[in-house]
Amino acid sequence: MDVDAYLDRIGYSGPRAPTVGTLRALHRRHMLSVPFENLDIGLGREIVLEPERFVEKIVRERRGGFCYELNGAFALLLEHLGFCVTLLSARVANEEGVLSAEFDHLLLRVDLEDAWLADVGFGDNFLEPLRFASHLEQQDAAGSFRLVDAGLRWRLERRQPDGAWRVQYDFSPAPRQLSEFAGMCRYHQTSPDSHFTRNRICSLATSDGRVTLSGKRLIVTSGGRKEEQALASEAEWHGALRKYFGVVLDQSEG
Repeated sequence: MDVDAYLDRIGYSGPRAPTVGTLRALHRRHMLSVPFENLDIGLGREIVLEPERFVEKIVRERRGGFCYELNGAFALLLEHLGFCVTLLSARVANEEGVLSAEFDHLLLRVDLEDAWLADVGFGDNFLEPLRFASHLEQQDAAGSFRLVDAGLRWRLERRQPDGAWRVQYDFSPAPRQLSEFAGMCRYHQTSPDSHFTRNRICSLATSDGRVTLSGKRLIVTSGGRKEEQALASEAEWHGALRKYFGVVLDQSEG
């Protein structure tokens, strides 16, 4: 893998030694540079679980992806820089707190002197990795998070505006192989029950908020204020995709 090209893609020029400081900076730059998006699904382009293809899409094509692609590529980058990385499987909670199937989400454990949870593929999430410690509230630019050891599984929880904790996902600490996620990766691309087949989305963290294209709605959050704009045409949608995310698609396909 061309590490220099990957680091240039995310705008990172700092130290490369496998330290906590490097991990934090890389994670933050990835979140601010590479969008969470599912656009290939709507275009009928198959997403296959090949790390080299993930990197090509993100670096050369200057695209984003969903969890398997983003965290798969980030894991490969970290490994090339000398980090010890383990793939983990998570079940995502819906609005009612009901958990999805195993392998619905891919996240990463990074072991240094301490263990860290890294996740650049969940969309609206922490900008910097979380220390792998139970019930420790960790303040991030995106909000307050904590990990909870529930015995056989762990939970990621996020503090809500009313002070309550809400489960984002739960996960097993058991090491996984990328191939184990193939079934759910295929499901998300083909099933009418998958939210990825029902709506186009592209979302990217900013230094003080987030910008999201959901269908033909442009949502910009900045400094706690949210503004929404309805896009009237495909041309406007492509223009917003280019302006806010640097993503250029063939308009005959999009």
